[in-house]
Amino acid sequence: MTDAPLLEAEGLVMRFGGVTAVAGVDFSLGEGELHCLVGPNGAGKSTFFKMLCGQLKPTAGDVRLRGRSIAGLPASRIARLGVGVKTQVPSLFDGLTAMASVRVATDAVLPPTLSKRRAEEALERMGVSRLAGHVVGRLAHGQRQLVELAMVIAQKPDLILLDEPAAGMTGAEVDRLGDLIVELARSSSVIVVEHDMAFIRRIARTVTVFNQGRVLAQGPAAEVLADSRVRDVYLGKDAA
Repeated sequence: MTDAPLLEAEGLVMRFGGVTAVAGVDFSLGEGELHCLVGPNGAGKSTFFKMLCGQLKPTAGDVRLRGRSIAGLPASRIARLGVGVKTQVPSLFDGLTAMASVRVATDAVLPPTLSKRRAEEALERMGVSRLAGHVVGRLAHGQRQLVELAMVIAQKPDLILLDEPAAGMTGAEVDRLGDLIVELARSSSVIVVEHDMAFIRRIARTVTVFNQGRVLAQGPAAEVLADSRVRDVYLGKDAA
């Protein structure tokens, strides 16, 4: 990691009419950092995530990528700055094969020969090379998640944002995904929004807990997840 943060949010606010979903959040992500955002439903973490990647324009505050303000920029422009995003619901072209889907991403940035090679590498890295010729609309949910993740990493982004990547996956698929995310964090910075606390415990190095639009706790995963305030608000009385 370098000393300078890759991504910073300062005083970030998001209001929907009279409702404040995010209330003045500060956040910093270092180069090569794997950071998980957690919190109960309605805590503001997904809204915060959407402001980072351009899906929502902040009401107030700023988001900076390597010192450059990106708050309010279109999602497509933020993506071109080296930010890869996977949303909670797979966003795929159901009529295309897995290979053709990933080629949509790689063709946008590479000449044809290199594009094909990069797409093959991405599918292999996600462990779904065998599905290259399969139409994605016929794939199981977990397989679709991995194909979409291959689309994200194929462009080799500096920052990867993942919203509920383990949702709807089988136990074996979640285990595999956890290994993949840890491996991805060796070459990219990664932010994960996730509800599955067993999954968070497995992959997280640093955790930010949201509650009522604010940061309740932030720091090393073991310390934060052991915080009594976090257990009371999010994990429940039976959490270890």
